[in-house]
Amino acid sequence: MIKSGIDQDALITMFAEAGAKQGEALRKAVASATLQALQGRELTLESIKKVVKTVAGAASMGAAKNPASPVDVEAMLGKALAGIDSALLQAVQANRKALEQFVSHGVGLGEKPMKDALANIEKMEDTFFGAVAKASKSAGPLQAPWEQALAALKIKGSDTGAQATQTVESLLAQAQTTLRDTRASSMRAAQVMLDSYAALVSGVLIGMSEGMQSGKSAAKPAAEAHGEHVAAAPAKRAVRRRKT
Repeated sequence: MIKSGIDQDALITMFAEAGAKQGEALRKAVASATLQALQGRELTLESIKKVVKTVAGAASMGAAKNPASPVDVEAMLGKALAGIDSALLQAVQANRKALEQFVSHGVGLGEKPMKDALANIEKMEDTFFGAVAKASKSAGPLQAPWEQALAALKIKGSDTGAQATQTVESLLAQAQTTLRDTRASSMRAAQVMLDSYAALVSGVLIGMSEGMQSGKSAAKPAAEAHGEHVAAAPAKRAVRRRKT
């Protein structure tokens, strides 16, 4: 039976047949199954809930069929939690790498998609614990072992939660550094402009002067021509008087 991209039958069989020395094999199997299921869908909190509940349910069914003692069952369920935690740790790391690329390109953490992504990372551990707690309520006689294993993990703290906290802090620091670098680049560009300001003004002034000089040069011939025309007029009138 495959649900949510997870081969539940394989997990059930593995937990049903697991011996006391197969704890690490269980952890790896759960981690692999959880990660593969997450890779086949959009990585949202709702998707994580569904995958975690499915994995926990398969572990419950398999452990219920295992002839081990209650203490061993609790240990097996603890390995199941460790496997889920390992997969979610990689999910957080994937989020971190993606967000680091956005931040490095100047996208601010105040943008809504970025804020939502950070909020989801911070909620990853709570989503994990909540999904397991909900799954344990339908585990029948295994509810108590699930609760005890989950309580032990909460006291210890999950790798997912630790990585989520580190990721948020790292992204905030990277965003601040990027902002400072951007400001520094802008200031350097502005300083270059300021350093050349006097030369720029001088160039503009020269251009204005040349424009004024060319205007005067064009006006002088016109004025001279006008003067000659005025001087010639009285001479013409004198010639006309002598004729009369």
